[in-house]
Amino acid sequence: MRSWTVLGAVSLCLLSASDVLAVKTHDFKTCSQSGFCRRGRALASRAQAAANQWKSPYSVDASSVSIASDQAKFTAGVKSSLYPDVKFSLELRVHEDGVVRVRMDEVGGLHKRYDEAASWALIQEPTIHKKVKWTASKKDVRASFGANKEFDIIVAYQPLQVTLLRNGKEQVVLNGKGLLHMEHFRSKAVVMTETEEGEPKPEAAAEDAQQVLAKPEDPKAWFEGETEDGLWEETFGSFTDSKPKGPESLSIDINFPNHGVVYGIPQHATRLALPTTSGENPFFSDPYRLYNADVFEYIASSTMSLYGSIPLLHAHSVDSTVGVFHAVGSETWIDVAHPTEKSTETHWISESGIMDVFLLPGPTPEDVFRQYSRLTGAAVLPAYFSLGYHQCRWNYVSTDDVRTVQKRFDEEDMPVDVFWLDIEYSEDHKYMIWEKKNFPDPVDMINDVAALGRKMVVIVDPHVKRTQDYPVYKEASELEVLVKPKGGSGEYEGWCWSGSSSWIDFFNPTSWDWWISLFKPHKLDNGRWSWIDSTEAVHIWNDMNEPSVFNGPEITMPKDNIHYGGWEHRDVHNINGMLYSNLTSQAVAARSDPPKRPFVLTRAFYAGSQRFGAMWTGDNLGTWEHMAVGIKMVLSNGIAGMTFSGSDVGGFFGNPEPEMLVRWYQVGVFAPFFRAHAHLDTKRREPYLLDEPYKGIVRDILRLRYSMLPIWYTLFRETSVTGIPVLRPQYVVFPKDPNGFDIDDQYYIGTSLLVKPVTSKGATEATVYLGEDQVYYDYFTYKAYRGSSKGKNITVSAELYQVPLFIRGGSILPTRERARRSSSSMKHDPFTLKIALDQQSSSARGELYLDDGESYDHQKGEFVWREFRAEKPNKKTLRITSKDLAAEKPGVAVEGVALAKFDPSNAYAKSLEKENVRVERLVVLGVPGLPKSVKVEGSSEELVWEYIQGVAAGESKKEGYTSILKIKDPKVLVTKDWAITVQL
Repeated sequence: MRSWTVLGAVSLCLLSASDVLAVKTHDFKTCSQSGFCRRGRALASRAQAAANQWKSPYSVDASSVSIASDQAKFTAGVKSSLYPDVKFSLELRVHEDGVVRVRMDEVGGLHKRYDEAASWALIQEPTIHKKVKWTASKKDVRASFGANKEFDIIVAYQPLQVTLLRNGKEQVVLNGKGLLHMEHFRSKAVVMTETEEGEPKPEAAAEDAQQVLAKPEDPKAWFEGETEDGLWEETFGSFTDSKPKGPESLSIDINFPNHGVVYGIPQHATRLALPTTSGENPFFSDPYRLYNADVFEYIASSTMSLYGSIPLLHAHSVDSTVGVFHAVGSETWIDVAHPTEKSTETHWISESGIMDVFLLPGPTPEDVFRQYSRLTGAAVLPAYFSLGYHQCRWNYVSTDDVRTVQKRFDEEDMPVDVFWLDIEYSEDHKYMIWEKKNFPDPVDMINDVAALGRKMVVIVDPHVKRTQDYPVYKEASELEVLVKPKGGSGEYEGWCWSGSSSWIDFFNPTSWDWWISLFKPHKLDNGRWSWIDSTEAVHIWNDMNEPSVFNGPEITMPKDNIHYGGWEHRDVHNINGMLYSNLTSQAVAARSDPPKRPFVLTRAFYAGSQRFGAMWTGDNLGTWEHMAVGIKMVLSNGIAGMTFSGSDVGGFFGNPEPEMLVRWYQVGVFAPFFRAHAHLDTKRREPYLLDEPYKGIVRDILRLRYSMLPIWYTLFRETSVTGIPVLRPQYVVFPKDPNGFDIDDQYYIGTSLLVKPVTSKGATEATVYLGEDQVYYDYFTYKAYRGSSKGKNITVSAELYQVPLFIRGGSILPTRERARRSSSSMKHDPFTLKIALDQQSSSARGELYLDDGESYDHQKGEFVWREFRAEKPNKKTLRITSKDLAAEKPGVAVEGVALAKFDPSNAYAKSLEKENVRVERLVVLGVPGLPKSVKVEGSSEELVWEYIQGVAAGESKKEGYTSILKIKDPKVLVTKDWAITVQL
């Protein structure tokens, strides 16, 4: 949610497009209003104007090159021809998995540059490659690595340039355009004026003075510009940023000479394949900005910064994929240009910090995902309930309101797992303190929800009301763990929902255990306050954690505020929100003994936030444009690790008509995080309030989500191990098909399901791109469509009750088809296997992962992980099998936990066996002929089956309704190995 500081309580549906646009832009800086961004862009302009005469002043001091005795890394001194007395250090390391880390810092400066961003993002210090051998010559240092020595890293001395090559072909080049500039710390310049008596008088140079640095022919002026520009102080609106340390920005060009498409650097509302920032589109004339901000009704196509920032970019071509992760926590602007169809140039301009760049060599998308997840961690395996449907609005106004909403869902046979409470549950917005008039019995309410197997999520925002009767503020103040204003004394005071507020400094280790203890649902032995009016069925929503400050510059915290260690807020702004959700996640887990998996939703995020829970795309509008761009944003977040994401179904603002609301549910049901949410000015729009046929359509959509929960959970196991996102763009699944590089309105769920949500009004059909010579089966009708090796567009029906969803040939999908009220009611339900035979060999494969969905026992080997296969050992036989995967691959079973040994008969598996959890039905699509017999191997009893004649998987020239074999209740347990033989 967002403040009313601009709009008041005016209903947003009454605003014109121009009004909305004005709201979105004037609160936030453009590059031209940001001093360090202006300087960075001006540097690039001068370099472009000088063309071939431009040369970077930074060079490696060859005499200082030092290669470690174990060859693991090398270090060197770097000097600038502009400032011979200013020293820099350079260090390169090659990690065990081939990632190259490039660090450059100022040495012996007037101040220390912030160098801790990586320590918050990385899960551990990476292991250095022990077999890399660095070789130094008179002009460069280089090393080769990779299984076949296919990668080379070359550091040229004059000027400094770092190049990553694969098979002799340039992949990534740092400082190839000579835009590297680490603004060194300096003493404040002095302008001499005269007193009235004619004597010289020193006067600090102000921004308005635009002090001349040097003569135009001076190289410093040629490189840095002739005048100072916002070095020591900067104003924006009524706010002044004091910049006590002066200029310290970092500029670096990172180019991809052989990669024409780039993805990532979320969060922005734009296409997945990032458009150039030098085009004629006014919304793309500024660089992409990374600066966590509370943006009110963001524009649906823009480079504006939003709530989260992940400085990770993927560059892609037919030949390879590479990635760049720049571990910097300050405000960053990134220009993107495509000088040719096959190349990309980017320019990164950060306000502070060191250069700490990780080159991810790929060469496949999957490799880049793995390399990044080894650095910052993979998405956490979520609690099972969190993959169900979440019902929220600002606000459910009372305990009785919550009970009524739950009752209505059950009366209408609509499944739901979680009910949410926004800020009005709290007394004067003192979070975790219940408003007693409307919430007189909160624990009873929570228990009423939990009694039906459901959970609640309650919002806890980071602004702490400054009043002594609020124990959270009182204790934080006593512990001295609140953010300080500029100068470093006292407590910073700003304005947010709570009125006069302070903010906890989670960079201060003293705050950690204290914050975790607040969430204990019982009294503490040390006499401190804890949230006793809560239970373990309550999970947490962290909103406003950019942080949002209503009376602050750009609606956030002043950059010259002080955090633990003396660091300014400018140094850590983009990291700040991640620490809040990190500690909250730990707090929710620690309520239980033993701990249980928490669910925490965050709005602000940074690299590594995927380790702590889910995110959503913020305060979107109820428009078709926002519905469409939400898909692209979720895909982009997934590329950068935040795969557990989604957009508010229905849009946070506005009153969508029934058609739009139905289509939005069809979008939300195929997002990892599936929540409906609405602003308090909107009409109530719970799905049971819809008229028919809309209500029935949405009921079917919700039931579809629940039937597919085993698919979602199995994919989350995979992403928790590999880092490969749950939702996969076309280029990830088909990296060598250029037709798919710019596709972002359809995507794959894993690799087995292709979905094309409908996001336009009045649509009755849709065009879907098939990027391979394979059969695709309509998920609902089983109609077969066939692609082409050159790619092929098909047109399919997409009436309001229809959503284009296809099972890819060669896939096996485990589902649970019994309609239940919540996910907890399904834990012992039987499974249906949908087996979609491919058209080449009439074979298929799939997986199923199960655990208790709430504890951490899966890390001890308490789970079931099965592989299903359908194969034709000969022309007359189709064999369908189930086997244990964990016993075969114990070291990669769950979220990076290496199990030395796996027991297939573990306690959890035995509990499923005791409950007779079985496969009750198999649906085989594309069967190549009428079966003669269907039996479980080892049994002479013929199974009950039905065959429907249609198109077989291998009939490549035909399309239409497929041949289907339905096998009824073979009574095979999901925990055991088994085989079913179909004789043809």
